Amino acid sequence: MGTSVLSLRMDGELLERLRHHAARRGMSVQDYVVRTLIRDDFDERFQAAVEETERFYGVP
Repeated sequence: MGTSVLSLRMDGELLERLRHHAARRGMSVQDYVVRTLIRDDFDERFQAAVEETERFYGVP
């Protein structure tokens, strides 16, 4: 799987908050944003799987 480039435009206040969060974790802003997106994607897929399983088993 290759990589692609995603360019974002954000205001300075948001970028500073991201820098702060990333620095607390010893990460670059890029790594912090990518990990956040991956985690959010996983959460959505996991929730969809839970809902599908509940429908399958008829859980109200």
